[in-house]
Amino acid sequence: MSSAALMPARQRWSVRDVFQWGSYLQYPALLVALGYMAKSAWSIAAVSTASWSPVYDDWNYALLYAGVGIGLSSLQDPTRTQNEMSRRVWQDPRKGRWMLALLAFYSFGAMAGGLAGAYLADTTAVNQLSLGLVAFGLGMIGLLKTAIEMREHHRLDKQSASSSEGSRA
Repeated sequence: MSSAALMPARQRWSVRDVFQWGSYLQYPALLVALGYMAKSAWSIAAVSTASWSPVYDDWNYALLYAGVGIGLSSLQDPTRTQNEMSRRVWQDPRKGRWMLALLAFYSFGAMAGGLAGAYLADTTAVNQLSLGLVAFGLGMIGLLKTAIEMREHHRLDKQSASSSEGSRA
């Protein structure tokens, strides 16, 4: 008996698995964004002795890293939910529709506000904040796409309709 016969076969990684693992990079990016927000709070406390420029820079970086982190979350597997509350939202057609509308409002609002701010900006700080807001909105659009797929996979009313059609065949 050869030693190759005793070793278990290696499970091959699918592309979906690689993307699922890549989606965990959202957490370091969101922690960096949180760090920049904490740093900006510290800068606001010291603003009487300095200018607002460091605060604007921190907000810009926080928006940028939050957008990247939220965009990376769109790499997750839409057939799985992260927690019980998420599962309940996506299974209910009404709650899912409201959540998609809210995500769409946030993502398109952030992008529209950022693009308008970049166009109308008089100062470099406002321009930079606007571009950070655009990056945040782009990340939210990725999240919206994943949310649409999650809703399609988890809706109970669609699953019961498709299973009853399958039983008629």
